[in-house]
Amino acid sequence: MTSMRVAQVGSPGQKFEIVRRELQEPGPGHVRITVEAAGICHSDAGFVQAAFPGVRFPLVTGHEVAGRIDALGEGVSDWKVGDRVEVGWFGGNCGHCVPCREGDFIDCTRLRVPGWAYQGGFADSMVAPVSALARIPDELSAAEAAPLGCAGVTTFNALRHSAARPGDRVAVLGLGGLGHLGVQYAQQLGFETIAIARGTDKEPLARELGAHHYVDSTAGKVADALKRLGGAKVVLATAANSDAMTATIDGLTHRGQLIVLGAVPQPLKISPIQLIMGSRSIVGHPSGTAQDVQDTLAFSALKGVRPMIETVPLDEVNDAYQRMLSGAARFRMVLTTGN
Repeated sequence: MTSMRVAQVGSPGQKFEIVRRELQEPGPGHVRITVEAAGICHSDAGFVQAAFPGVRFPLVTGHEVAGRIDALGEGVSDWKVGDRVEVGWFGGNCGHCVPCREGDFIDCTRLRVPGWAYQGGFADSMVAPVSALARIPDELSAAEAAPLGCAGVTTFNALRHSAARPGDRVAVLGLGGLGHLGVQYAQQLGFETIAIARGTDKEPLARELGAHHYVDSTAGKVADALKRLGGAKVVLATAANSDAMTATIDGLTHRGQLIVLGAVPQPLKISPIQLIMGSRSIVGHPSGTAQDVQDTLAFSALKGVRPMIETVPLDEVNDAYQRMLSGAARFRMVLTTGN
C-alpha cells in the first residue's frame, strides 16, 4: 500500500471528504499505525470549527484511535510490528516545559493532540510518537478500545484520582459518551454510584450500567435528591451544561468534590459561600497520559467495562459526525476502516 484514505475537512466548518494521500513513513521515535477504529469525540467538532488555536487545514482529526503498528521509525525499541496500540487525546508531550519537567505530562504546554498537532485517526493509517502509545489487551476489540483513549481514560482517571474512596457515594452527572462509562467505572471501583440524568426513561439503562441510585434532574432540585441519599463525596460532571453542574454543588458532602469534565464556555454560577461552608472544591480534569490510557484499557478488560458504540465505515464519516453532534448516538460513534 503506497497511499491511504483520509477523511479531511478542507476549511473550518466544512464537511468531511474522503481523499487519498501518500502513505507516511515514521520518523525517529515514531511508529506508523494501520488504523482499525477511530472514535468520534465532541472535541473533534472544536477542531472542525477551528475553535482551538492553531488548527491547520486541510484537517484530519481523530484522537480515539485503535490499530496495529505496521512500521517502526529509527531508534524505536520495546514496540514491534503487529503490536495492537491505542492513541488517545494524549498524543505526546514536549518533555521540556515546566509541567513536563515536573512529570505532569498531561498538562504539557505543547501537548500533541492527534488531529491538532499532527494528522489524526480518521484515516487508514497514521504516524504517532512512541510516547503516545498504549497497549490494547486481547480482550478488547479495536472498536471497543478506541473510545477508551479519550472518553474512557477521562472518566476512569478522574475517579481513581478523586477524593472518593471505595464505599463513598459518587454521582455521575449525564449518561452520554462519557457518563455511561463513568457509571460503569464508579461501580467497578467500589463506589456507591448515583446516576443523574434528565427524565425517567434513562433509569433502566443507568441501573443496567451499575448505578445503585437514579436521580431524575427534571423532578426537583438535584442537590436535595443527593442530600436525601446522604450526599455525594464526588460529582463527576460529564454533562456539557454549566447550569446542571451548578445544581449539584449543594449536594456534596463536607470536603466533597465537583470534577468538571463537560467542556463548555459558560461559567459556573457558584458562590464562594457554597464552597467555604463544607470545605468543598471544584476541579477540572484533562484526560490522561498514554500510561493512564493503558491502565484504563487493562481495567476495562479485567472488570468488563465496555463502551456502548455504533460502528460506521470511514466512508460514512459525515453521517456519523452529524449523529454525534445531534446527540442521537448511543453512545459513541466509531469509524471502522476494514483493515
